[in-house]
Amino acid sequence: MDYSVNDRLKEARLALNLSQRAFSKGIFLKSAGYYGDIEVHRNEVNERIIELVSSIYGVNKVWLRTGKGQMFDKKVDNRLEEMTVLFDQLNPHFKGYVLMQIKQLVKLQNIKE
Repeated sequence: MDYSVNDRLKEARLALNLSQRAFSKGIFLKSAGYYGDIEVHRNEVNERIIELVSSIYGVNKVWLRTGKGQMFDKKVDNRLEEMTVLFDQLNPHFKGYVLMQIKQLVKLQNIKE
């Protein structure tokens, strides 16, 4: 069996110490089953998944596609994944409030810099 992009995706997930469910939720897949099927080669890894895994988890796109280079191209901050999971649990009113607060914090940060 060849070492494929599906295998590298699983390797990255394990390196991040995330369950299939948490990993798939972090990249906005509606079904952990769909992601599970990727790991067992029943589904293909598309470009959207590669882009999301790279931007959210810091996985090197070249490594993911080819196996060349380092697995991660930046230090991974798992707080984004945690925030995404928690944000999904909020009702729409609170989601709007959280988003407004984040925008205010960015503005405040930019003023102080």
